[in-house]
Amino acid sequence: MRTKKLSAVAAVAALAFALSACGGESTEEETAAPATSAPMATDMASPSTGAMADGEFGPGCAAVPTDAANPGSFEAMAKVPVATAASGNPVLSTLVTAVKQAELVDSLNTAPAVTVFAPANDAFAKIPKADLDKVLADKKMLTDVLTYHVVEGKLAPAQLAGTHKTLQGGEVTVAGSGTQFTVNGNSMVVCGNVQTANATVYIVDTVLMPKS
Repeated sequence: MRTKKLSAVAAVAALAFALSACGGESTEEETAAPATSAPMATDMASPSTGAMADGEFGPGCAAVPTDAANPGSFEAMAKVPVATAASGNPVLSTLVTAVKQAELVDSLNTAPAVTVFAPANDAFAKIPKADLDKVLADKKMLTDVLTYHVVEGKLAPAQLAGTHKTLQGGEVTVAGSGTQFTVNGNSMVVCGNVQTANATVYIVDTVLMPKS
């Protein structure tokens, strides 16, 4: 019996030693693995992030027509200046009405390079009708509101975060990164990096109001 117990103990000891040896090799491999696998993971993530940043992004983009022949599609918008591009997009019909009311179509279409934070129809719907009618009826006030949504230069997503001076003269502050941005803290970009012939457009869900 004693001999069997000693044999069993010896077998357990031998197994423990073997597992310990395997564990040591595994540890070395695991220690070495992050050095090779981590960069691979980063490399794989970067193109994906870059691809998203280079194209349109955001849940609101689903409402944009997909037929390239439709004047409101991304393909069609990229070929014409910003005011004309917006006029073909059903998501921006209220904005187009406001731009025409303020007589800003030519100014926007001839601007050399701008970034436009374009309120979607739902953004205007948040404003009580009486207040919206008042703004639409006051050309100076309407012009101030609309030009407050325009920044000089075509800003790519990577350049978007920060404070930017608007054509109205005030400033807008953009926070976020990647494909998630807010403007002035409460207006979310729902469809971003939309290209037109002379502008980069970020469709937002809340109208931006300049400080009085």
